[in-house]
Amino acid sequence: MKSKLEKLKGTCIGIAGCGGLGSNCAMALARAGVGTLVIADFDTVTLENLNRQYYFREQVGQKKVLALQENIKKVNPDIDVQVHDVHLGPDEVVNIFKNCQVIIEAFDLADMKLMIIETISERFPDKFIIAGSGLAGYGANNALRTRRLGNLFICGDETSEVSETLPPLAPRVGVVAALQANQALEIVMDDMAPTIGDDVWDE
Repeated sequence: MKSKLEKLKGTCIGIAGCGGLGSNCAMALARAGVGTLVIADFDTVTLENLNRQYYFREQVGQKKVLALQENIKKVNPDIDVQVHDVHLGPDEVVNIFKNCQVIIEAFDLADMKLMIIETISERFPDKFIIAGSGLAGYGANNALRTRRLGNLFICGDETSEVSETLPPLAPRVGVVAALQANQALEIVMDDMAPTIGDDVWDE
């Protein structure tokens, strides 16, 4: 029988968005030993990103997916990192993440969050999606949690919105990203999701 850590090598997890949540979540999953990460984003690294996103000053100006792939490979050279430099819409979500067991939503904008949740729920009703909501500011540790609604998991406090007085800062962003990664590990290691190759992935 395979150990749970060995099981991770055959796992495929998708991450939609490579900003604060996505980049930190990806690094946590890479360190845990996930076999395949499918990452998608169309943006580039800026100086303003460095206060909370897993990039470095010398990567400013690079495409986020390529910079993140580089950083992941420095930690875990054996991981298969599939990169998609693209603005995601429903068709792209279906095509890019169809073989993933779990999809992590890591967008900034509410309409994009809604789009991917609706797309996955409608096109892949058996897949799990882990979203982030409410991570702005600082403090209030005990308000950060994970709530389940069917195959949707929501990580964060679900109330705090980014503003001038509540900017996204590394500690809270990192905590929510870790909650998302931890939830993904629970799903795949405790057999909550079908394994890659099951008929459900052929939709």
